[in-house]
Amino acid sequence: MNTIRLTMAQALVRFLDQQYIMLDDKEKKFFKGVMGIFGHGNVTGIGEALEREDHGLTFIQGKNEQGMVHAATAYAKQKNRLEAFACTTSIGPGALNMVTAAGTATVNRIPVLLLPGDTFACRQPDPVLQQIEDSSDYTISANDAFKPVSKYWDRIIRPEQLMTAALQAMRVLTDPAETGAVTLCLPQDVQTEAYDYPAEFFRKRIHHMDRRSISPATLKRAAELISVKKNPIIIAGGGVHYSFAAGALAEFAEKFQIPVTETQAGKSALPWNHPLNAGAIGVTGSLTANRLAREADLIIAVGTRLADFPTSSKQAFQHPEVELIGINVNSMDAMKMDGLSVVADAKAALLALSEELEKLHYMSSHSLERLASLKFEWDREVDRLFEQDHEAGLSQTRVLGELTHLLDDQSVIVGAAGSLPGDLHRVWRSKTPKDYHLEYGFSCMGYEVSGAFGVKLAEPDKEVYAMCGDGSFLMLHSELLTSIQERKKITILLFDNHGFQCIHNLQRGHGSDGFGNEFRFRSGESNQLAGDYLTIDFAKYAEALGVKAYSVSTVEDLHSAIKRSKTDTGSTLIHMKVIPGTNTDGYESWWRVDVPEVSASEKVLESHKEMKENVKLAKKY
Repeated sequence: MNTIRLTMAQALVRFLDQQYIMLDDKEKKFFKGVMGIFGHGNVTGIGEALEREDHGLTFIQGKNEQGMVHAATAYAKQKNRLEAFACTTSIGPGALNMVTAAGTATVNRIPVLLLPGDTFACRQPDPVLQQIEDSSDYTISANDAFKPVSKYWDRIIRPEQLMTAALQAMRVLTDPAETGAVTLCLPQDVQTEAYDYPAEFFRKRIHHMDRRSISPATLKRAAELISVKKNPIIIAGGGVHYSFAAGALAEFAEKFQIPVTETQAGKSALPWNHPLNAGAIGVTGSLTANRLAREADLIIAVGTRLADFPTSSKQAFQHPEVELIGINVNSMDAMKMDGLSVVADAKAALLALSEELEKLHYMSSHSLERLASLKFEWDREVDRLFEQDHEAGLSQTRVLGELTHLLDDQSVIVGAAGSLPGDLHRVWRSKTPKDYHLEYGFSCMGYEVSGAFGVKLAEPDKEVYAMCGDGSFLMLHSELLTSIQERKKITILLFDNHGFQCIHNLQRGHGSDGFGNEFRFRSGESNQLAGDYLTIDFAKYAEALGVKAYSVSTVEDLHSAIKRSKTDTGSTLIHMKVIPGTNTDGYESWWRVDVPEVSASEKVLESHKEMKENVKLAKKY
């Protein structure tokens, strides 16, 4: 047997460089590269391997461990999970900084390989710097914190263990049903230990992502159920994109006259002005989609987790005979809400169902005239929101309305947390697939800037805009510097509304007078932050990083800033002061946020009563 003597870290780098994925006879190299921040737990191991080994992996220097994993996640999401990055850190705090981002990737079913350094497997020079000790279990390290947020977790304590661990990692990363964060913990001494690896381990490997077909029996059951329903709707989730099923979805909807609603991850599968696109559904949904959902006797959920936002905490569907079909490659997602489980690829399932329903001569009872009327009504409401003027300054919806006209059709917008995702889901008018990139499975504050950088890596020829509030920007914006370093221009559209206004609105909507969510000075010795707003010049802040920055307080300023920013060659930031509380809300939706049963406030008690009444209307499974 031919062998090659390498350190474990060198062998890992060489292995990663030879991984490929194939879907529909199209082959792609799976790992674009490695993002990393070096410390004593990885610099002389993986760091040396990346420096000295002959490989085709791009190395990108992160500035914050969480931020670089968000960037890697955004890259893989924008590439429909067919390409990915690995991320390497030192031990202790460097590793733990990746945990939040690991959860983000796993919740959203996005592949990312995490390679945190670990303490010495030999245990001789311990406790070492940054080591966490557990007096009852000496095998515990900081990296055990990755277990709940990883789809696969391993610790390699001998160099030869890499071979099985690496293959298991690839099994999960390339499995559309099980993908997410994969964590391989790498003790710093083992990274540098040599082993005679079989040359075969480094051969080119092609991982085939075969489309899972719907079984004949399931196809019959699903078609029979659809055939007896008059008013079905479709919920399009992220799986529509990952399956490249946008075309199949449009054909299916048109053939059987079924309106399509969208989750955050599924938005842009159909253009906003498609006659059957009813828009966003659920808590952040449109009036059209939410009314159709309430009346629907069948929900066809395609590639969605059916989280509480698209289902309005399971209250969106009120027809007495409503049933659900879940089409998903993940069996857990397919059976949500006691639905008829269709464990299959989204595109394959839609095509097969289309053929079967044609044989049954099926057509829904939806009136195209009524759908057009509902859509017209909602479009006029969006136009009204886009034109809202306030004497005190810019409203958030007015800014979004201007941006829909100012940004090029081929641009990509990125968002994640705060009130913006709700507004974007409702009113943003997507024109082409993947022009809308929202991380809303974890709704992780701080994803926006890092995510925009990751999207730009994936879409280098497109303008990429991160839409974030001041609260989210302050949480994490370190990869803005990385975008400058890598010469990958992104534009930050910073909505400055003086704090965590999304939660401030939620708080006040449930009986509170507002507490602890605005960026205000403390008022005397009280427990209140009730003084004047803090004044933060985000434009100057960005300029200190080398970013071209603009300040905006009027519509005219916004037009000028966007126009000028398009000619900038490097990353830019546009600081926009918007009036707090000028976001969208409601539209016949409900979100369960439990309210205290006992309180000194009558407003809180009344809100608790309303909450209990709404809970009665929600499905119990």
